[in-house]
Amino acid sequence: MRMKPVLTLDDAKKMLVAGEAEAVRNKWEIVIAILDDSAILVALHRMDGVRPGNPEIAIRKARTSALTQRTSKVWEDRVNGGRISLMAMPVLPVQGGLPIIVDGECLGAIGVSGVASHQDEQVAMAAVMAVFPTARMVRPGD
Repeated sequence: MRMKPVLTLDDAKKMLVAGEAEAVRNKWEIVIAILDDSAILVALHRMDGVRPGNPEIAIRKARTSALTQRTSKVWEDRVNGGRISLMAMPVLPVQGGLPIIVDGECLGAIGVSGVASHQDEQVAMAAVMAVFPTARMVRPGD
C-alpha cells in the first residue's frame, strides 16, 4: 500500500491566514482557493471588495495546478508561446495557481485572484511557504 501526506483543513486555514496577511500588507483585495490533490475545494477566502468573478478564477487557477501538478503560469507560457491547442485542455492558463509539492508528493494546490497575476502568485507563494517551507512548486525535471 502506498502512503502519502495529505493537505488538512488546518493546513488550509493557516495558508489562508498567511495569504491574507500578504495581501493586507500590500493593500490588495483577493480571493484564495485551496484544493486537495483531487482538485476538490478545501477552503475559500474572499476578502471584501473583490470582483464577482474572482472566486471562480481563483478556484480554476488552483484546479489547473492540482490536476496538472504544475503552476498555472506554465500553461500561460505555453499558450503565449503558440500552443493554442492547449486551450482545449481543462486548464486556466493564467498565472496565480501553484501546486503544493512536499517530498515529491502533490498535496493539492492554491489559486489566488484579485490583483495582477504576478501579484496573485506572490500571495499564493507566501501562503504556501508559511505552512510548507520545503514545498516545491514544480517537480524536479518540470
